[in-house]
Amino acid sequence: MSVALRHEIDEPTIIDRAARVGWETRYARRLLLTDALVVISAVFGAQIVWVRLLSFLEGEPVPVREAVPFGTVYSVVLTIAWLTALAFFASRDSRVVGIGFTEYRRVLQASFATFGSLAIIAYLFDLELARGYFLIALPIGLATLVLVRHLWRLWLTAKRKEGEFAAKVLLVGSAVSVSHTARELARVPEAGYHVLGACVPPGQATDINMAAEVPIIGEFDRLLAAIEASGADTVIITSSDALPPDRVRELSWQLEPGRQHLIVAPSLTDIGGPRIHTRPVAGFPLIHVETPRYAGGKTYSKRIFDIVVSSLLILLLSPVLIFIAAAVRLSTPGPVLFRQNRIGKNGEPFTMLKFRSMVPDAEAVLEELRDRERDAGNSVMFKMKDDPRVTPIGRVLRRFSLDELPQLINVLMGSMSLIGPRPPLESEVEEYERHVHRRFLVKPGITGLWQVSGRSNLSWEESVRLDLFYVENWTMTGDLIILWRTAKAVLARDGAY
Repeated sequence: MSVALRHEIDEPTIIDRAARVGWETRYARRLLLTDALVVISAVFGAQIVWVRLLSFLEGEPVPVREAVPFGTVYSVVLTIAWLTALAFFASRDSRVVGIGFTEYRRVLQASFATFGSLAIIAYLFDLELARGYFLIALPIGLATLVLVRHLWRLWLTAKRKEGEFAAKVLLVGSAVSVSHTARELARVPEAGYHVLGACVPPGQATDINMAAEVPIIGEFDRLLAAIEASGADTVIITSSDALPPDRVRELSWQLEPGRQHLIVAPSLTDIGGPRIHTRPVAGFPLIHVETPRYAGGKTYSKRIFDIVVSSLLILLLSPVLIFIAAAVRLSTPGPVLFRQNRIGKNGEPFTMLKFRSMVPDAEAVLEELRDRERDAGNSVMFKMKDDPRVTPIGRVLRRFSLDELPQLINVLMGSMSLIGPRPPLESEVEEYERHVHRRFLVKPGITGLWQVSGRSNLSWEESVRLDLFYVENWTMTGDLIILWRTAKAVLARDGAY
């Protein structure tokens, strides 16, 4: 691919400002409309349901207009307060919509703040507000708000993959940093950063990584002209050493307020948000990166969560477990369970349980298959999309990940966790580079970032990156999100062999 280099930009392209109505405003208006419809429906619907319920309990009809204190005035006040809280907590901010849990968390915070404030007001002023009325409106309205936001997010993600409803980005920095940043942003199109091109120092245009597919719009001396020519509304500085501090400050003054944005990308990758804290000191925005901790309250809470959830799942799924065991036993000769040594926390081996999905001599046949051309897996982990060792019933179990259900026993006994890195074979560990051993700082999991991000379709490097990201940034909130994504991944069946 040839690099599209434009050294001279004498007359910047003038883009019609009327056409520059920000996607942020358009998308926020759509969210506001659906938020209002959801809140109004939930509040007034709760009012009607509660009045009808009172009528049923009391044996005589209660007119809605006379249903004090569930009258329309209370519903109007609650509706206005709820929508105001959603705006106050910036739940429609363009920096949080489309990716991550922050958007949902702000919806939750706004909703509970609304009802909590009204409860305090009712207590202080001795108002006779019906608890049942609020107990209907809050869960129904909150659940519907989150569901509608999720549907909007699916729509937004699809649009962003087409290059719409996203920030139009011009990368500024060295050729190496521009290539790296472009690749990382391309991995997550749902984040909403569509790279139009880059500006690099003089003489570095030919050093750009072709795999990044970043056209060079110009060089540093024509930066403002490149911004106008490309139509970019966001400038990302990918390497602070490429531009002196006074040049960055000058650039921030020259950008059009409210329409053009400046972002400085630090040389930090795969660091989770909870570990990063910004603190301005003497005019410097210092970034504090906390060291990961694997002890204390978080560890105990994770273990308690594992015990409670695995126990409940074993109890609830016991009929399914019995049915699968019988199906495996009757379909092909051999044991019901497949036991295999894996490497767990601190490099200690343990016996992992699975429903047998292969022929009894699968391990012996493995060596014969290693040299065959494969359409899945990678250089370290062996995977075959059409593995001849898999039995007919095993193919069904693998497709829906049902063969992994016995690992709930591993979780209950403490050798595994519900969420964590993939438990590796000893032969795989022998091929690990030194830094990969950090994955043994936590227990391996039944599911994890690797499993919900492509599974067998991922390269070895990407699998390692996801596992190490989890190890260094795990939180209970993140675990809950992974569990939710696991359900979606299992239903999608992508990468499950």
